[in-house]
Amino acid sequence: MIKANDPSLHSWIEIAPESDFPIQNLPFGIFESATKDPRVGVAIGDYVLDLYAIAQHNLFELLDIDPTVFHRLYLNDFIALGKPTWRAVRNRVSELLRNDNDEISGNSRLMQECLIKRSDVRMLMPVKVGNYTDFYSSIEHATNVGTMFRDPKNALLPNWKHIPIGYHGRASSIIVSGTDIRRPNGQTKAPDAEAPTFGPSRLLDFELEVAFITGRETRLGDMISPDEADDYIFGLVLFNDWSARDMQTWEYVPLGPFLAKSFASSISPWVVTLDALEPFRVKGPMQNPKPLPYLAFHGEHNYDINLEVLLKPEDGQENSICRSNFKYMYWNMNQQLAHQSSNGCNIQVGDMYASGTISGPDKTSYGSMLELTWRGTQPIQLSDGTERKFINDYDTVIMRGFAERNGIRVGFGEVKAKVLPAL
Repeated sequence: MIKANDPSLHSWIEIAPESDFPIQNLPFGIFESATKDPRVGVAIGDYVLDLYAIAQHNLFELLDIDPTVFHRLYLNDFIALGKPTWRAVRNRVSELLRNDNDEISGNSRLMQECLIKRSDVRMLMPVKVGNYTDFYSSIEHATNVGTMFRDPKNALLPNWKHIPIGYHGRASSIIVSGTDIRRPNGQTKAPDAEAPTFGPSRLLDFELEVAFITGRETRLGDMISPDEADDYIFGLVLFNDWSARDMQTWEYVPLGPFLAKSFASSISPWVVTLDALEPFRVKGPMQNPKPLPYLAFHGEHNYDINLEVLLKPEDGQENSICRSNFKYMYWNMNQQLAHQSSNGCNIQVGDMYASGTISGPDKTSYGSMLELTWRGTQPIQLSDGTERKFINDYDTVIMRGFAERNGIRVGFGEVKAKVLPAL
């Protein structure tokens, strides 16, 4: 067992049972406050532990780490140190926060210096994303979309069960939770119109996704096998792949998504390490036909992570509109990374790989408005009496996720963003 995952551990910091951030989680992020410039922190209960402050007091001395690696705008330099270092730092942080350790708890001045209430910090983008791939790996989602737009008897395209479908997206417009987005303008064409028009998207949608971040580089020409992929994955975030469905319908033929996706993608600020999720591995769906040998894997590489989407109108209440789970993914992260590198494409530290919309087997678990309202024909009723076919201006979309087993909850916090009118 990874030391920091021990379910018997307790912290000297009081942590509510429903907290996403117990001592068994310890996700990494970048924060700033009124008194601290951007730096690396770890979430613990209602607090952020300042790793730069810890390092300056030589509490990582035995790990032989340059303290300034925790005083950066992004996690990339820390991540680049490699998996043994990620694990060693997380284990050491766990040790410092244990209820039988007084290296911090016994020093009131140090406690004040290194612990900040999460409510008093501003979370920033955790990584500088160099490359971004969006996959299409939920068989339920792909089947729903294929049923809506093509022959229901042949909803999946011939290649779907043979290859993890994906496309290279726009890295520059990935933004951190809490950042408002603008309704995009774009070119659309009504089915009965002779020509397209330009203006605000009318069919703005969310897509419930989880993304992983790579922490190890490869050279051009190298390939990663699914069984090697765990050593390349640093951690995961929640991911909202905003989509303008009317723009997408008109533009995607023949090269796929473009402006309908590139205007914004929102991520949660805390990166939950693959180590922290180790206890929540589960077997994925049966893959039939059997994948080609380069996609074959051993062990369990799906994760039992509960996911929820909420929609909040301006000045209104949160409405839970979707409950799904990451375990439903047909193609797992290891296969996705193996396929990404199979042609020799080089992998870089900080690259982000989104799962694609995560839909489950029933309507309550569909991970997009496109599916929840079945292309707008079955509107969702909200608690204030209004209804939604797609996302309105001033609506806020919130996504939350957590894994839980044997009384231990490891969560992601949330990713949220409000939609502002088009300019």
